[in-house]
Amino acid sequence: MTQKDLDYYLNLNWTLVEGEDIGFDGSKYYYIEIKEIPSFLFCAKTLEKAREKYKEQLKWTLQVMLETGDEIEEP
Repeated sequence: MTQKDLDYYLNLNWTLVEGEDIGFDGSKYYYIEIKEIPSFLFCAKTLEKAREKYKEQLKWTLQVMLETGDEIEEP
């Protein structure tokens, strides 16, 4: 069995859940969740920025999951 690495997981077609909400200060923000990784949530002031930047946090999340041996559910 071949070990799956970070690049493999980064290139999967993850199920993104996009939404918007209001912060404690009353300002609107946008978020991206990944259905297969329940602990993943990325927030930004605009949806465009959230779409542009979430992969950086996804990379960090996957690195930790791989290092700690967590099971990664694939889409």
